[in-house]
Amino acid sequence: MHSIFFFFFLIKEKTIDYLLISTWMGVTKMYNEEAGKKGSTMATGFALISIDPEEGTPSTSLGPKMGIEATSLSRTLKAMEEKGLIHRKPNPLDGRGVLIHLTPFGVEMRDFSKKVVIGFDEAVNKAVSPEDLKAFKKVTNTILELINSKKIYL
Repeated sequence: MHSIFFFFFLIKEKTIDYLLISTWMGVTKMYNEEAGKKGSTMATGFALISIDPEEGTPSTSLGPKMGIEATSLSRTLKAMEEKGLIHRKPNPLDGRGVLIHLTPFGVEMRDFSKKVVIGFDEAVNKAVSPEDLKAFKKVTNTILELINSKKIYL
């Protein structure tokens, strides 16, 4: 009986993970729709924003910076190179490494991506009170701390 009640409760009241996932899926869809207007994707926009426009970024630090696996990053970088958004240069500080640099088109698309992100941020800031945003940030930071410190499943 207890498990049936709990299951009903989960359906009636959305769980924290459900709210996080469904919200992120909505954000992802929105970003992909905006990026699609320029023939791009959210992943490409995120990569463009993560690359230093002046100095370039070592390919080895890009994956951890973005929080994605090397295989996904390789596919994204290959597609970006084929579209003329980036080019690779040997890293002068590390002969084995490669720096990812933006092309002029890459800089243009990076600016577009930043505007999309800033537009989303501004819209949320207009619609949500500063107190609620502060609480949201506190809760999401606490969730990340719990996950990163492995305090959820002991």
